Amino acid sequence: MTGNLLIIFLVVVDHQLHTPMYFFLGNLSCLETCYISNILPKMLAGLLADENKITFTECYVQFFFFGYLLATECYLLSVMSYDRYLAICKPLHYATNMNAQMCIQLAACSWINGLLGTITLLSVMLQLTYCDSNEIDHYFCDSVPLIKLSCSDTDLVELLSFILTFVFTLPPFLLTLTSYVYIITTVLRIPSTVGRKKAFSTCSSHLIVVCTFYGAIMIVYMIPKTEALKNLRKVFSLLYTVLPPIANPLIYSLRNKEVKDAFRKMVRKIPIPKKFKQGFF
Repeated sequence: MTGNLLIIFLVVVDHQLHTPMYFFLGNLSCLETCYISNILPKMLAGLLADENKITFTECYVQFFFFGYLLATECYLLSVMSYDRYLAICKPLHYATNMNAQMCIQLAACSWINGLLGTITLLSVMLQLTYCDSNEIDHYFCDSVPLIKLSCSDTDLVELLSFILTFVFTLPPFLLTLTSYVYIITTVLRIPSTVGRKKAFSTCSSHLIVVCTFYGAIMIVYMIPKTEALKNLRKVFSLLYTVLPPIANPLIYSLRNKEVKDAFRKMVRKIPIPKKFKQGFF
């Protein structure tokens, strides 16, 4: 939470970070902050204080924001990979292709597509009836356990959930993967061994996080819903609910020289004793 809020603050106040890359990173940090606020407080309350009750309305509100933010992140990560592809593989055309208007349009499309997809699924799920157990076999209100609790016909909801998962994961994942293939190919042509190693390390860490994120979603929502895989799906759910808010600030932002410089400039402006400031440099 602190890392994501720090990135948002630095991107807003530091003019050197007013670039397309940090505009998208600011969007991602804002998304992750909302993501954490939606899932983790209730999950921690259940784990630490045994407060594991939630009303029907609260459950569906949590599901709406979870689905909305998850779907938005799927597209936003692909937009970020496309931005890096243009910056590294098409540097001469980057300023023209990735102007302010294009950045706003790409970010807006990610947020709007996520909203439309989630509203579509939610409107169908609200037609379900619940007449038996009210115990959710999960650590948050997700579509799979909510559908499983219903005593009405769920074939349409399950089909719609599968289609939306396919639309929001496979195309963005393939676009992201293609972008990084071109990026890595370009990086391997860098003459400097040190520069090539540094760039390849950054790209590979991005790609590992992205593959883990998309792969976990596809495993949870697209594989057959059998009892044998029930607990395994919960483990994979952690890879796209808890891991991204922790890893993304470290992988995408806090290791960047520009962000470190912006943080140092901010610290210098804080009226604190010099001996405490020395620890930051």
